[in-house]
Amino acid sequence: MTTKQERVEQELEAIPALSRADLIHKWEAAYKRPPPKGISRRLLEYATAYNIQAKAFGGLKPETKRKLLKIAEENHAGSNKTVSIPKSKKVTPGSRLVREWHGKTHIIDVLDKGFRYGNQHYRSLSEVARTITGARWSGPRFFGL
Repeated sequence: MTTKQERVEQELEAIPALSRADLIHKWEAAYKRPPPKGISRRLLEYATAYNIQAKAFGGLKPETKRKLLKIAEENHAGSNKTVSIPKSKKVTPGSRLVREWHGKTHIIDVLDKGFRYGNQHYRSLSEVARTITGARWSGPRFFGL
């Protein structure tokens, strides 16, 4: 018996072997309309892969869908209004960031210039995130800012 994850992986691995006609058929099944004229094969493959994963594991959160629809409606209406993307939240000196990672709680103090994690000073949140995870992360993203 194969798991959902294994089934999805098998479907994703099969995408490059699909014909353009098959990819277009999958687009039409997913979006209930033909793809835009001149769409690249690569974009058809990406859309097919996204739809396979969205069906198996869930798609966009309702809040994200609402934001995207709002942007699309404003764009479609010919609005010249600039759509503002929310900037990351600013952290002020004296703030404390708390992040749990692999069962351990990590506390970071925001300083006037940089951050303190443990007994060490760091210039950026990304350096702190790298120390915690051992991988290159966007610090603000890792800490949810």
